[in-house]
Amino acid sequence: MSALTDRIITTLAGDTQADRVVPPTGYTANLTLFSAAVMTFLAVFALALSLATGRLADRWSSELARTSTLRISAPAEQIDAQTAAALRVLETTEGVATARALGAEEQQALLAPWFGPDVPVDKLPIPQLVEIVENDTGYDAAGLRLRLQAEVPGAVLDDHTRWRRPLVTAASRLRLLGLLSIVLIGAAMAAMITLAAQAALAANTQVIAVLRLVGAQDSYITRAFVRRFTLRALMGALIGMVCGLIAILVLPPAQAEGGFLTGLGFQGLGWLWPLVLPPAAAMVAFWATRSAARRRLGEMT
Repeated sequence: MSALTDRIITTLAGDTQADRVVPPTGYTANLTLFSAAVMTFLAVFALALSLATGRLADRWSSELARTSTLRISAPAEQIDAQTAAALRVLETTEGVATARALGAEEQQALLAPWFGPDVPVDKLPIPQLVEIVENDTGYDAAGLRLRLQAEVPGAVLDDHTRWRRPLVTAASRLRLLGLLSIVLIGAAMAAMITLAAQAALAANTQVIAVLRLVGAQDSYITRAFVRRFTLRALMGALIGMVCGLIAILVLPPAQAEGGFLTGLGFQGLGWLWPLVLPPAAAMVAFWATRSAARRRLGEMT
């Protein structure tokens, strides 16, 4: 990586007079700038998506891993007795840090998103919910189920495993999709810059032939094209990065009501990751232009 960086820096700081080989304006310049800016803009969002889904997977995993829910279904006249019995069982269970029965207002809040805020909890046969929080060691779910089955027949233990695994898996795959998108964006940028470089080389065929007649080597001509297109890509990537960061900044802040969609962005040191994109775009342009120039000059011999 250091050798590649040194080579790019040497090329960018090379003979500025060689730039005359490459047309300073035209559609190839506009195409390179535009493609680099657009692809970097999209890469900023793909990177934000990847980091946000990573945080989401970690949060879902940590929040659900240490909590469980006990659902008690029993006739109205037995619900209080069974709830008290379940709490006694939980208090004597190793690995359970706290256990508490949810109040009517809390259960109503849980049902509000589906049934509205005015659902009559006290008049409906709604099971009693008990929140269980584990300690660091955790508890034996199979053993607790056997105890509850013997002492509280109406209790059903949900350790959130069936909820946690699909959510974490989905978030992890979204993160992988974001990283894959960045790779595809880089490949598309390389393709566009290659086309622009080939067009510039084709347009300057006669100039290249004259340079060869006066003793210019192919390495000199190649460096001229590589320097110009790498600088164009770097400038376009800087513009795209700045526009992408501005777009991320104007997104709504993270809110519990908005969930994942309002948490799309960077946090803490994550804001430094977009700074990697312009140098990466320059490397992509360096290799794409270098390969295109060598191949085209080889065809012209």
